[in-house]
Amino acid sequence: MSVPDARVTRTFVELADTLVADFDLIEFLHLLTVRCVDLLGVEAAGLLLANTHGVLNVVAASGEQVRLLELLQLQNHEGAAIDCYREGRAVQCPDLTHAPPRWPVFARAARDAGFLAVVAVPMRLRNDIVGAVNLFAASSGELGQDRLSVGQALADIATIGILHERTLRRHEVLVEQLQTALTSRITIEQAKGVLAERLGIGVDEAFVSLRMYARSHRRRLAEVATSVVERLPEGDSVVAAYRGTH
Repeated sequence: MSVPDARVTRTFVELADTLVADFDLIEFLHLLTVRCVDLLGVEAAGLLLANTHGVLNVVAASGEQVRLLELLQLQNHEGAAIDCYREGRAVQCPDLTHAPPRWPVFARAARDAGFLAVVAVPMRLRNDIVGAVNLFAASSGELGQDRLSVGQALADIATIGILHERTLRRHEVLVEQLQTALTSRITIEQAKGVLAERLGIGVDEAFVSLRMYARSHRRRLAEVATSVVERLPEGDSVVAAYRGTH
């Protein structure tokens, strides 16, 4: 199955438009996982990023279910994304009922979540691997070279977004930005939980409300999340905005 050129072009233009000064890295990476799902005919996507010590962390996911699967990979040191990061190449398992023996926990959890195939593509900068993008499908079968190429291109765009033109000039700025992204992700996860509890909704819906508020008020996602977690007035505004539309 091929990917329509027009859709690919629109997606790449949309992502490129976000690569401006002071862009929101977490929002950019989340958007990228969503567009992976839209373009590649998969049901879910997640993104793992290595910190300054080479330890992988979950920084973006198209939904809560896949975020938990990514965490499970990290906790058990097994799975497609782990192999992809270690080997620096795409890893594909077209049928998780016959997954590699080295993935016992991951394969079972992925199947239990309704996924039958997985692909991971590396995020590369020259010879360095900085992370991996994981793609999950509900039906078995290979992704196909056309969609695999688009998936790799999206992973490359993610790498560009993370490293950004300005950070390439000074390594310490890059280190700081990566660490900030990982810290922000933790705050956002906490905010999702707080909103879910206050509003009586699921964490995926809580994340949507958080993103919508940040976008409509031209605020960084991490800043709004901090307000929610610390129970600042803006956090109450997020709650009120959701209740006003539901």
